[in-house]
Amino acid sequence: MTKHKFTVTAARGMLPLLEAELKQIGIKQFKTEAGSIRFTGSLKEAYQVCLWSRVAVRVLMPIAHFSAETTDQLYNGIKELAWEEHIDAEDTTLAIDFNSFRSKIHHTQFGAQKVKDAIVDRLRDLFGTRPSVDLHQPDLRVNVYLKHNQAIVSLDLSGESLHKRGYRVSQTNAPIKEHLAAAILLSAEWPKLAREGWALLDPMCGSGTFLIEAALMAADIAPGLQRDYFGFLYWKQHDKVAWQQLKADAERRRLSGLARLPMIMGGDQDKTAVTAAQANIEAAGLSDRIQVIHRDLQNWTTVAQTLPEVGLLVSNPPYGQRIGDTNSLHDIYENLGDLVNQHLPAWRTTIITDNAQLGKFTGLTMFDSKPFDNGPIACEVLSYRAPKPLRRDAKPVQQEMAASPSPWDKTPKSKPKPVASSDVVENVSPQAEMFANRLKKNVRHLAKWARKNQLDCYRVYDADLPDYAVAIDIYGDYVHVQEYAPPADIDPLKASERLDEVMQIIPAVLGVNKDKVALKLRQKQRGSNQYESQAALRQRFEVRENDLRFWINLTDYLDTGLFLDHRITRQMLAETSRGKAFLNLFAYTGSATVYAAAGGAKSTTTVDMSNTYLGWAKDNMQLNNFVGEQHQFIRADVLAWLNDPATKELRFDLIFVDPPTFSNSNKMEGVFDIQRDYIDMLYKVAGMLNQGGEIFFSTNRRDFKLDGSALKGLDIKDISKATLPIDFERNSKIHYCWKIQKST
Repeated sequence: MTKHKFTVTAARGMLPLLEAELKQIGIKQFKTEAGSIRFTGSLKEAYQVCLWSRVAVRVLMPIAHFSAETTDQLYNGIKELAWEEHIDAEDTTLAIDFNSFRSKIHHTQFGAQKVKDAIVDRLRDLFGTRPSVDLHQPDLRVNVYLKHNQAIVSLDLSGESLHKRGYRVSQTNAPIKEHLAAAILLSAEWPKLAREGWALLDPMCGSGTFLIEAALMAADIAPGLQRDYFGFLYWKQHDKVAWQQLKADAERRRLSGLARLPMIMGGDQDKTAVTAAQANIEAAGLSDRIQVIHRDLQNWTTVAQTLPEVGLLVSNPPYGQRIGDTNSLHDIYENLGDLVNQHLPAWRTTIITDNAQLGKFTGLTMFDSKPFDNGPIACEVLSYRAPKPLRRDAKPVQQEMAASPSPWDKTPKSKPKPVASSDVVENVSPQAEMFANRLKKNVRHLAKWARKNQLDCYRVYDADLPDYAVAIDIYGDYVHVQEYAPPADIDPLKASERLDEVMQIIPAVLGVNKDKVALKLRQKQRGSNQYESQAALRQRFEVRENDLRFWINLTDYLDTGLFLDHRITRQMLAETSRGKAFLNLFAYTGSATVYAAAGGAKSTTTVDMSNTYLGWAKDNMQLNNFVGEQHQFIRADVLAWLNDPATKELRFDLIFVDPPTFSNSNKMEGVFDIQRDYIDMLYKVAGMLNQGGEIFFSTNRRDFKLDGSALKGLDIKDISKATLPIDFERNSKIHYCWKIQKST
């Protein structure tokens, strides 16, 4: 892959944030200078910066460097460059940005004219025609920076400032720029807080910039996704394939991220500002995700009582330079502080001002300040602690999305089940109509089966049509969608369009609100990422399976907490467990343990490496009233635990083993590969069996091969087909399962 040099510019105070963004993209070779960062990388990485950077201003690609003490030297140096490799001579447009620092050519307009003349003269000499000038959105924007008489010539890949996201359709007085709002939110740790389920409020929202930027971050939406213009789009060396892949990936991430969006709310005392904010929010495609109301700052008491207990208040209050009288602004800051102190005591506060003294009128305790420029005004971003912070594990963060009835309440539930609807969205393609019809057919058939079998959760679609490669699972009143990564030969933009159609059709066909549809992109996981956290909203709800209850979380992790394809396997464990000592290895959320306890196991032992999932397993057991000393939970690396001398003395009658395909978690020693390590693992597990005991061994590795001849002394029975539920019949390789006993 060809490497190039690039320069990314940013405003004062934002370079550390830009560094963090480059690292997140995967760019390692960079150097920070005054006002910019230089890095070496691929065109695709430069495109990623254009698409994903929330604080960058421009992305420049230097193509030449020469001395230019005179206008002739500047003209000749520019004319010698092969501009025909970058732009066609006919029916194209060109713009020049020229800046000078301590150089003999200091008149920027004159310098830009000479650069333009040199480019068009070369192209006219070669082809007899020339590009025209367009300062707005040219096909090629050239940047020349003359420093100490040394000219650096660059192509401007951004084309225009990256702060222009494409959603600002309505203005107010003195709006904060998008990249500055993003930088303030990043400084306030908003992405981290949003993943933890914190809300966000801007009571003086103006045209809604903070609200929109906060939503873009929380929903993992690329800030440049809505832009229809970049400087590289009409450049002759533009890599269209790489750009299409990046946009398609960003679109999938947007659809997935919207399901994890916390509460975001704003308001303003100016009705015109509220109208402007609503228009911009609609243009950003977030009308149903952000609420804006008309309200004076001192009248938020009633509304504040309806907000979550933890959140971030962020605002750009007047500070005298362009709006308001400095001498009378202290009332605004006092009211802001009163709102937080009296009604939002567990909320953090972040504001931007040109006068830190005004911040003292809030009465809040400041813990951080950072210098930022708001246009020509030197400002500071002030961050304040919550007056009465909640514990990190406080109830308001751990929201249960449905009330929990008594574990043994047999009262019929009245909540509606998804039912196929005829109200399918309009203006979809014929292929999308086929998908909608297939989904309708599936849900009509499976909903009856699910009700008969006391199931709240089941799969209704699994890539039935190749063009719509998603898995759709129903969990009570909610829907979980997983998109299988499209093959490399599929047009990535086409794949993202189909996914968008899927997300439009599902609510209409299944009769659910779209905010109850969660989307995740299913990809191969490596190592500790097998259960990688997607968010930390901790919003869970309860579902039933065979009259047992389980906590489900659709937003925070790649998986939901219940592997639906193991439903029959769990039933087999329950039917086999009466009076037996049961061991669950690699237990995840302990659903197999719940079934064993329900089947009458005399004791259960649940082993997993993750505190999160072990706690989840305990909650599932408590939800079903299975408590007591006979139920043990052990946090350990299973492989290390099996090698522990004390463990080898333990004996069990029934053991369930469902290990990950691959793991190199930092919590374990070495690397585990199921295909390589299963023989040694199964021998150790078999050594813990009582006479007549059984092992249920399962794996979801599609190409797994079990060599029975290598497991001497063990009787092995393949029960894979017998453990395949009706709703997974299309996917016979969803898992493999064997029943193993010691040979008699």
